[in-house]
Amino acid sequence: MWEYTVLRLAAEAGMFDVGGNFDAQALSRRMNGLGQQGWELVTAFDTNTIKGATRDLVLLFKRPIPMASPLPEQHG
Repeated sequence: MWEYTVLRLAAEAGMFDVGGNFDAQALSRRMNGLGQQGWELVTAFDTNTIKGATRDLVLLFKRPIPMASPLPEQHG
């Protein structure tokens, strides 16, 4: 079983500039932090404004849900 989380990065939040460039180091830091917590990137996509400019960068991550160990059988 998996659990999922979404990282939404708004283009206006400083990750992107007017020319469409983005801060790769900042994105790497965010992604590495999630990776250290066991999250794996599944997909990424952008959303756009009516005029075609990037509004958000959306990253979807997954990680396994730890399964509870079965209790040992009681023999009595």
